[in-house]
Amino acid sequence: MIEAILIINNYGQARLSRFYNKPAFNDQKKIIQECFQLLSKRSERVCNFLEGSSSWGKNIKLIYRHYATLYFVFAVDASESELGVLDLIQVFVEALDKCFENVCELDLIFYADKVNYILDEIVMGGMVLETSLKQILHAVNGNLQAKKQTRSRVKQAKAHVLKRS
Repeated sequence: MIEAILIINNYGQARLSRFYNKPAFNDQKKIIQECFQLLSKRSERVCNFLEGSSSWGKNIKLIYRHYATLYFVFAVDASESELGVLDLIQVFVEALDKCFENVCELDLIFYADKVNYILDEIVMGGMVLETSLKQILHAVNGNLQAKKQTRSRVKQAKAHVLKRS
């Protein structure tokens, strides 16, 4: 099971944090800081897996990828495949890249709701829902079209009400 998903920039600031076991807020901050300290010290040449840390416990693995200025970190238990989670990170990043056209840190800040929606299409409650990039993008684009249609209908209804007045 996935215990947490974190996106941390090169300065240790969390740009997304999703904890599925719900630790206290102060503990979450401590966990994010520890993750950054562990990951930022590692060479680019070493593997992308870390086993056990003081905040997570010995049964949790940190699996991560470092893209440009962001660390994408998944904290998982022993039941998850390391290579499967690396692939999942790749799918998540590709989905973000397709939705934002060359995703950057500012996209994660200004469009946090969309980023969370994309993540919800991939992982829910610590369980992987979808790994197909095509299906994820289809769901995200369908949601955007529904929002546009709703906004259009609201505008039409407002115009109709104003016309009657």
